[in-house]
Amino acid sequence: QVQLVESGGGLVEAGGSLRLSCAASGRTFSTYAMGWFRQAPGKERAFVASITWSGGTIVYADSVRGRFTISRDNAKNTVYLQMSSLQLDDTAVYYCAAKGHAGPYDYWGQGTQVTVSS
Repeated sequence: QVQLVESGGGLVEAGGSLRLSCAASGRTFSTYAMGWFRQAPGKERAFVASITWSGGTIVYADSVRGRFTISRDNAKNTVYLQMSSLQLDDTAVYYCAAKGHAGPYDYWGQGTQVTVSS
């Protein structure tokens, strides 16, 4: 089993920055990639960014490319999402997820709320 705990959410003004953290524990060796997803009320959960533990291959959603940066610290089993130039529509619950080399993202954190105010 893998446990994921997000932190760093909160209230921030538009144009501001926030850094989310996702601490992984348990059988982290069984995971291949970590991803960030977000879900706003009434909207489907959407992909934000992902990174692989081994090669550090990064994928961004078009909506956040250039504003968000995903990174990882393998020694700490932690993945970060640095969010800059935040916009009102970035408001959502942000979830951290993990997956093996094959298969879906099958481990999920409980989410952390990010609210961007005008």
